[in-house]
Amino acid sequence: MDVLEALRAETGVVAVVGAGGKKTTLYALARRAARETNGRVVVTATVRIPPFDRRVAQVLLTDDPAAALEETTSWPVGVVPERDGADRYGGYDPTVVDRLAETGSADLVLVKADGARTREFKAPGDREPRLPRRVDTVIPIASVRAVGSPLSADHVHRPERVAAITGRDRGDPIRPGDVARVLASERGGLKGVPDGATVVPLLNKVDDDDLRAVATEIATELLERAPSVERVVLARMIADDPVVEVVEA
Repeated sequence: MDVLEALRAETGVVAVVGAGGKKTTLYALARRAARETNGRVVVTATVRIPPFDRRVAQVLLTDDPAAALEETTSWPVGVVPERDGADRYGGYDPTVVDRLAETGSADLVLVKADGARTREFKAPGDREPRLPRRVDTVIPIASVRAVGSPLSADHVHRPERVAAITGRDRGDPIRPGDVARVLASERGGLKGVPDGATVVPLLNKVDDDDLRAVATEIATELLERAPSVERVVLARMIADDPVVEVVEA
């Protein structure tokens, strides 16, 4: 299955949250959508994001993204409000992304909606995720490579929150069920998802058969725990053809 179809990321507002490949996923979806659909594809963020000028046709710094897109002819395009220091762009308030969606200036708006400090797994903080109200699809991401690692800050962003959801102790090895429990939790992967939005969890870095077996175990339990989730995508998002398997309820 094509990754755009698998992740329900063909049109509308699509937000990625979690850890273990958010930016890779954003840029892979943007390139593919612009190439395959010839659509107006936008990459943006509601949190800070590292510079991604080489990942898109251009990056526009603007307080009014809809107006800035009127003269755009090359896609995908990044829109951000400003630089936030030397190595980050700032993110918009989610209401700005809502207004962008309302204008119809883009066919697909891809949004980075939380941070993870390059960790493989996380649970959201009090002010996360920063989801637009008009989001159509939310993609909670976790890396299957987190399984077997200690539940510590070296591997997990906000390990204390993962511990609170799973009942595990800091330092315990992460189990497949721990990943499933967090992604299926209203305090984890489902946090803040607006009514009517579709949730498609993504298990990333499924690089071999052993990791595929781990991912399948996670996906099976996740679907049991979250009746609102209809599918889980197993993928290797750095690959040209990233979808490894789609596990459906």
